[in-house]
Amino acid sequence: MRAHLIRPAGDTGAIRLVASKILLLAPLFLLALTFAFSGVALAETHGAAPNGGGHEGGLLDLTRHPAGIAALVVFLLAYALVVVEEVIEMRKSKPVLLAAGLIWAFIGLAYSGTGKEELMADVARHTLMEYGELFLFLFVAITYVNSLEERGVFNALREKLIAMNLSYRKLFWLTGFIAFFLSPLLDNLTTSLVLGAVVLAVGAKNPAFVALACINVVVAANAGGAYSPFGDITTLMVWQKGKLEFWDFFAIFIPSLVNFVVPAAIMHFAVPDETPEPHEAEARMKNGAKVVMVLFALTIVTAVTFRNAFHLPPALGMMLGLGYLAMFSYFFKHYAQRIRRTDILFDSFRVMERTEWDTMLFFFGIIFAVGGLGVIGYLELLSRALYDGLGPTWANTIIGVISAIVDNIPIMFAVLTMNPLMSEGQWLLITLTAGVGGSLLSVGSAAGVALMGLARGKYTFFSHLKWSWAIALGYAASILVHLVINADKF
Repeated sequence: MRAHLIRPAGDTGAIRLVASKILLLAPLFLLALTFAFSGVALAETHGAAPNGGGHEGGLLDLTRHPAGIAALVVFLLAYALVVVEEVIEMRKSKPVLLAAGLIWAFIGLAYSGTGKEELMADVARHTLMEYGELFLFLFVAITYVNSLEERGVFNALREKLIAMNLSYRKLFWLTGFIAFFLSPLLDNLTTSLVLGAVVLAVGAKNPAFVALACINVVVAANAGGAYSPFGDITTLMVWQKGKLEFWDFFAIFIPSLVNFVVPAAIMHFAVPDETPEPHEAEARMKNGAKVVMVLFALTIVTAVTFRNAFHLPPALGMMLGLGYLAMFSYFFKHYAQRIRRTDILFDSFRVMERTEWDTMLFFFGIIFAVGGLGVIGYLELLSRALYDGLGPTWANTIIGVISAIVDNIPIMFAVLTMNPLMSEGQWLLITLTAGVGGSLLSVGSAAGVALMGLARGKYTFFSHLKWSWAIALGYAASILVHLVINADKF
């Protein structure tokens, strides 16, 4: 999952002025497209069958239909605005929300009067259900992460690591391994921010160490998230879709570890062989922090139980876990008032208010926009070109590389929507490559973008690019290891 948290360095006033003028015209352009293509789409729909006849599931093939072309143009324009979010300072959810609505409006126009309106509507309702499950799951997970942060858990971890007074090389490996094992429980963004703060505090006087350690944290956090259903949005999507069971993901633990260890071992020799000055710090967790940690663990267990034992959506189990936290908040509030310690109050609803709605709405826009392109037939064309033309192994490998440039969420949703016929081993491969492919570039994942903002000037796009060859070796090695040790799953 990629986050856009940094702003470009230098004077960007002229660029923003031009961008602002373009943005003023963009909505008018999109509306013009809507009206222009609506007339043509209705004329073609009522006059003759859309080009191509149909595709899977009895849906119409609109890939050469004016409505389909308009939808593709709108999607590309919207995604271009997402890519330049830092320059134009427009939240990424806004263009994709607009694009998603317009795309489905084009689809609705094209299906009008064809007798297949209900079939199209069923797909829309199914897409809405998929987003609903993902939204509820993420909402609870984010609430727990915010609760842990509010109770001071991450600050305590950071200060404890700083106080250990380790050498740069030992800290390089320690932060890497912690990121690798912490990311599956939290997410790569939170993990990178916590450990990035440690790296910056210890290596304040050594920029070379900061750059290398940040690269290591990014690679480790992305690799760690790949082997857990909770480690990344893409793995969660694969799990909820039923392509892999909960324990199946751990089959790529060793390939994920290889993906992290190979570049780390190469960079090890470039890390300064010195020990930083001693640093004394102390940060204590707030009352109730350990209880929140236990409840989070119980919530994960509940979600897995709902999926594996009861065959219910794991989001229902997560919502039960939110109930755990809400009840704890109620009783803890009365406890704090009884002992007259209002400074330790914990309010679960206040924590929920800190949800990153831009990200949640971005997921909605992307899922519906990509889902709309699937209804039109573009994803089926892409599936034939990649999976039928190149074969699943090469296709999944290439998709992983593309995820270093294009956000892995729409990529994974596109693959799930294409639903190519693949073995368990291939689904594990696309889970691995989509998860770790973003490490190839600093802008390829939330972890990288977040750390560039946190370690501004010390960890940059080019400092990461300098070691992309080593990361690429780890990427290739992880794929080869997966093909060998999990050969029985293909």
